[in-house]
Amino acid sequence: MKIKFLYIILSTLLFSCNNEKEISSVNPENWTKRTADISTKDSLENGKSYLSIYSQIYSMSEHKTHNLTAMASLRNTSDVDSIYITKAVYYDTHGKVVRTYFDYPIYLAPMETTEIIIDEVDVSGGTGSNFIFEWKIPKNCPEPLFEGIMSSTIGQQGLSFTTHAKRIK
Repeated sequence: MKIKFLYIILSTLLFSCNNEKEISSVNPENWTKRTADISTKDSLENGKSYLSIYSQIYSMSEHKTHNLTAMASLRNTSDVDSIYITKAVYYDTHGKVVRTYFDYPIYLAPMETTEIIIDEVDVSGGTGSNFIFEWKIPKNCPEPLFEGIMSSTIGQQGLSFTTHAKRIK
């Protein structure tokens, strides 16, 4: 009886383990649903923004890191115009491309927000990861807002902080 009970417990534990590692909880198909044709919109102004993201931070020393869930928030601050994000590229600490989320125009309707989530288990960006966003907006339209929100909880402790993008072009 004890052996049968032990076998059931071990089988349950073995089959409940999931070794799949997600790279992001945002399905790439979501971006294709937001595709926009901007070829006829010749009066759009171009811009490029840099956003720092921390998928890991140092804890106690340079030899120990703490993983974080990171969210890049892409926001249209206009209450009348749609805007277009034409590229979202994620880089690691060393400046190497980790992944390109999209490299074609997607739209954000007035006051709309969308997110890119870097899961806590995804440490490919390291302690100095970042995004470059390229975008197009109608003349006299406010620029998009890009923010990073990093968070983690362990036991009863919680950690969260934000970063803000800087226009670089």
